[in-house]
Amino acid sequence: MQHVALVAGPGNTAVLRHLGEDGSTEGETVRNEDLATAVAARERAGDVRWVWADTAAIYPRLLRAGVRVERCHDLALTETLLLAREGHGGEPVTLAAAWARARGEPVPAGAPAQREPGGRAGPRQAALFESGDPVFRDPAAALGALAAVYASQVQRVAADQFPNRFALLVAAESAGGLAAAEMGFHGLPWRADVHDELLTELLGPRPAAGLRPARLAELAARIGTAFGGRPVNPDSPSQLLRAFAADGVRIPSTRSAVLRETGHPAVPVLLEYKELARLHAAHGWAWLNEWVTDSRFRPEYVVGGVVSGRWATRGGGALQIPRVLRRAVVADPGWVLVVADAAQLEPRVLAALAGDRAFADAAGTGDLYAALAGAFGGDRGKAKIALLSAMYGGASGEAVQLLAVLRRRFPLAARYVENAARAGEEGRVVRSRLGRTCPPPSAAWRGLTAVADDPGAGGEDRAGRTLRARGRFTRNFVVQASAADWATVLLAGLRRRLAALALPSQNGKVPASVVSPEPGGGEPRLVFFQHDEVIVHCQAAQADAVVAAVTDAADEAGRLLFGQTQVRFPVTTAVVNCYADAK
Repeated sequence: MQHVALVAGPGNTAVLRHLGEDGSTEGETVRNEDLATAVAARERAGDVRWVWADTAAIYPRLLRAGVRVERCHDLALTETLLLAREGHGGEPVTLAAAWARARGEPVPAGAPAQREPGGRAGPRQAALFESGDPVFRDPAAALGALAAVYASQVQRVAADQFPNRFALLVAAESAGGLAAAEMGFHGLPWRADVHDELLTELLGPRPAAGLRPARLAELAARIGTAFGGRPVNPDSPSQLLRAFAADGVRIPSTRSAVLRETGHPAVPVLLEYKELARLHAAHGWAWLNEWVTDSRFRPEYVVGGVVSGRWATRGGGALQIPRVLRRAVVADPGWVLVVADAAQLEPRVLAALAGDRAFADAAGTGDLYAALAGAFGGDRGKAKIALLSAMYGGASGEAVQLLAVLRRRFPLAARYVENAARAGEEGRVVRSRLGRTCPPPSAAWRGLTAVADDPGAGGEDRAGRTLRARGRFTRNFVVQASAADWATVLLAGLRRRLAALALPSQNGKVPASVVSPEPGGGEPRLVFFQHDEVIVHCQAAQADAVVAAVTDAADEAGRLLFGQTQVRFPVTTAVVNCYADAK
């Protein structure tokens, strides 16, 4: 396979250079006057893996020109994984920053951070060359830095404790970057007229700017009535707390769970108001105007945007589409949506990680919770509580007894997550199956937990709570991040299989320019990805082939991550015209 480094220059130009698998440069730097033409020609010529700084910055430009690429190595995504493993997560991942680190020099001032507070990825500096770049004199200089960083990354991947696994993670993450750009380009089919009808049905006619919809105004009036006719702004937590206090009900917050315990007559109306107000604020008419164009919702996905490896989005709330609005996700005429969902993914991942034979036997069946129910007196619900408590650290009420049963029947599975929790409490880091690494504890955490405070001042409890909180985080990380590994590998495999369905192959090769910028293009398209769920938009005649591709990709992901295992990773699929009909 050819490795070709690519930097986009001014206008439509680009510079390219062949690289060895170890990152060494081969041949001369070639300047092309048209980026898209150059890439399409190389794709047609044979197997190629593009090495570039940031897929999110360069690939949409190629897609708009009708060019799809099969493989890439994304330096920014790879640098994110490597920095996390090396204990430097959060540092900048731009080409200039990575090049400086490769040479042992300070990172250039002003380079943006890798992540924003809260663990979500922040916007990265554009990877396209700019003539005013203070670091690189010209595209050729940037190309030299690109090759040097790639060579450094190849060496760092090879130095991993499990280099083959980490290399798989890097390849899958880069493929995820390509899929994310393609999903943003194609968009999720979205009927604006249906969305408007749903909002009108729930909220009343679209109000003038700054006014509440009629249904919210009606509920706000009823809330005031329930408080004895006192005017209360239901959008103001402080006013609500005062209103409850005036009626003799003192509560610490206006969270729904807290409100339900009060028994106050305003609560049912207030809960309905809160639900509809969230819909109006997050996915109301303003959202519809901003995010839906040409019958498509096009979010900007952030690959690995959460430290566990799960994706995030920059605006649009693609990963929190309200169930009621799924009725607006409708396939084009003659097309269908293939909705695929990995069933009980995280417990199955735990079974494979732990190598617990009894647990793995249960995970080889269809309904894992039902298979485990025999250990809990035949109660499927108790089996589910025990497993979730093991993975998420539940240790109160009924969960304590159920966890004890789990430890006796499935000791290796219980020990696996408990060892991860202990590592977290001791300040160590843990890793996913493929090597995604959790953040190390902060200096503040170490300071708080190094020496217990005066027990009389409550310091010991505070330190203990801090230790246990990190233990819960690492306990869950090893499972959730490994599930993210599996989902990322599945996505990469599915993307490859869908490309093979797009057009008849030529000597086993899929033509490069199979992406149509027009809605009428014929290829099946990945249009949605969320943790353990994918949606493919395809012609109705392709549905069976797409379902088979999903199944094959899921099987492949299990094999690549865990080798020979009794654990099954079933994926349920539904072929529907409307997303709401899938579940």
